[in-house]
Amino acid sequence: MRDRHALFEVEPLQPPPPRTRPARVDKTFRPFDPHQVLLLPPALDDWLTERHLARFVAELVDEVLDLAPILADYTEKRGFPPYDPRLMLRLLIYGYTTGVRSSRAIERKCVDDVAFRYLAADQAPDFRSISRFRRRHLDALADLLVQSLQLAQRIGMVKMGRVALDGTKLEADASRHKAMSYDRLIDKEEKIEAEIAELEARAAALLADAESVDAAEDDRFGPDGKDSDLPAELDRREKRLARLQAARAQIEAEAAAKGRRHAENKERRRQQRMEEDDQQAVAAAGDTAAATARPKAKAQANFTD
Repeated sequence: MRDRHALFEVEPLQPPPPRTRPARVDKTFRPFDPHQVLLLPPALDDWLTERHLARFVAELVDEVLDLAPILADYTEKRGFPPYDPRLMLRLLIYGYTTGVRSSRAIERKCVDDVAFRYLAADQAPDFRSISRFRRRHLDALADLLVQSLQLAQRIGMVKMGRVALDGTKLEADASRHKAMSYDRLIDKEEKIEAEIAELEARAAALLADAESVDAAEDDRFGPDGKDSDLPAELDRREKRLARLQAARAQIEAEAAAKGRRHAENKERRRQQRMEEDDQQAVAAAGDTAAATARPKAKAQANFTD
């Protein structure tokens, strides 16, 4: 690529071939390339360690789960391209299995959290898009969550955590303890069906919990509000400045009133002490005069009276 303003010549980057053949859907999605090369950092793959849970979720969504039920719902060709379902599924599965149920929290973590940014390929879907995606594909999501939990359980992940697999193949004799009778197969099948029912209940509980959290936050912040937004009365600089000035005036008025009350009480106590001292001085003067008083020589007492 030649450019007379460029400092040096560079070859155009070729996008890597897709790892799996995408499903054939007559729908245009927003560009989404988890392996795109960025300036800082150089590549999304450098953001996380090789054993990070987010990598497991990404591989689970991209290469294992059957997304046909979700993709089949995109039949309308008009309108602005929606987010790639793989992106949304990555965020929901990782968020729900790590305790992040709120759509607003997921949106915030797409900016603040490296794992979420890795899963979203450095995009940040709006919380409304995340919530609408969940509601639109509720049944399909429940089934995909069950599949995810089953797969995690099958490969030995009691919780959705780190996973490491050893692919070494060794020759060995078949053990008789690995064989099952018909009765044991029936019992095992019943146990597996019970586990599947439990997983379905857990998936339904995850989705119901996410819905209730979003509903509570809609009531608290409004349908379009975010938990990181400033209150409406503080959304403009002029309003914020006026509120700050009013708050400062209120604090100063309260301080002045407090100072006035303190001075008045102090003066009142001083005057009260002065009055008490005056009364004591008068009484002391009287006592002193009485103690030193002597009758006059010509003073008389009338015995008739």
